[in-house]
Amino acid sequence: MGFGGGHERTIRAKKNIAALFIIKGINIVLGLALVPLTMNYLNPTKYGIWITLTSVVAWFGFFDIGLGNGLRNRFAEAIAKGNRGLARTYVSTTYAMLIIIVGIVLVLFFIINIFLNWGVILNTGADPVLKQELSRLAIVVFTSFGMTLVLNLILVILIADQRPARSSLLDLIGKSLSLLFIYILTRVTNSSLLSLGLVYCTITPLVLAVSTIWHFNNKYRIYRPAFKSVDFVKAKDLFGLGFRFFVIQLTAILLYQTNNMIIAQLFGPALVTTYNVAFKYFSVLLIGFMIIVSPFWSAFTEAWQKQDVAWIAGIMNRLRNIWLLIVGCGVTMLVFSGPIYRVWIGNNFAVPFSISLLSLGWMLINAWNGIFSHFLNGVGKIRIQLYFGTFAAIVNIPLALFLGKHIGISGVLLANVLVMLSVAWIGPIQYGRIMRKTATGIWNQ
Repeated sequence: MGFGGGHERTIRAKKNIAALFIIKGINIVLGLALVPLTMNYLNPTKYGIWITLTSVVAWFGFFDIGLGNGLRNRFAEAIAKGNRGLARTYVSTTYAMLIIIVGIVLVLFFIINIFLNWGVILNTGADPVLKQELSRLAIVVFTSFGMTLVLNLILVILIADQRPARSSLLDLIGKSLSLLFIYILTRVTNSSLLSLGLVYCTITPLVLAVSTIWHFNNKYRIYRPAFKSVDFVKAKDLFGLGFRFFVIQLTAILLYQTNNMIIAQLFGPALVTTYNVAFKYFSVLLIGFMIIVSPFWSAFTEAWQKQDVAWIAGIMNRLRNIWLLIVGCGVTMLVFSGPIYRVWIGNNFAVPFSISLLSLGWMLINAWNGIFSHFLNGVGKIRIQLYFGTFAAIVNIPLALFLGKHIGISGVLLANVLVMLSVAWIGPIQYGRIMRKTATGIWNQ
């Protein structure tokens, strides 16, 4: 029944999934509401600039060199073994290393930003006023992402402790406050990218900072980071696994975060908005599916430590069946996409059917890959992901540029779909070999 009967691990996952559906459901509604609100405040071209800039700065996320995911697995393993002291050491060491890394990167960016021409980078033209505004906005957004990178560790700990619903609740609080303050902004100020950036980029770090203080003074007091608990010798444990996650993160950025920049360079910021409307619409499917899948990463870690392979197999079968339901929902969303866009964004805004179709395909392939990557990430067998992810990332950008120039914006998305299809068979094969105890060599690393 449900997700594998009444095992304690399954019940915990069920509770998280139920809470996540409620929280993420509200999150999705708020996220969708932010699109027309922000677009009307800025206009479609400036909105495209905003989306492109934030996606570029989001690349900064890979500077944690996999420490977040390394902590996620090592913390879960330490808790499964009942070693709270080791768990606190991992937490303290990760905070220390990440603060050092982020500090260095921010200083370098502040120096380099003086010489960057964001007008050229984002293909916005030669307007000197806009160029100056973008330079200031880049500082605001980059600083916010840097702070968020460190403060996000509390979310990593919550997820590693199999409490993803609480992690999502913090995201809900942040989105609610963002929607409120951006609405106020649209009422009291004229269109301004910098004003939007200041409001949007202040709220998330503030919510995370308050949450970090609260959690480390209550339930997670025993894991509260401290100088005496920092042990850079343990950095090897975090980096050994974390560096492989870092490379996977880097390839994911090249696969998922470069479309905005490619589209902006080939077709201008306005078409970034067209692409992002379809992307956000169909991302509801991927978000919904990941609500179900995400609690099982750390649960797989715990189950694998205890060699509970029957439980793992049962969960994986159910996840694949749910994916088939997601496919059906996706086809329905595609059929009604035109009328929904008009109600959501307005009658004057249209998304070509080809962009909707390819966006749906991309989401479904990623949902499929997510089933197996969560298992493989949980058990730490990620070297093949690393190699094939690197291959996909290297191929994706030149293929997207080539097809984009010859087909148009649909060519960029077609490249994404083709690249993801080319590696979609790897996860199922590795999963099967690991579960049958026949994985050797790279298949077991």
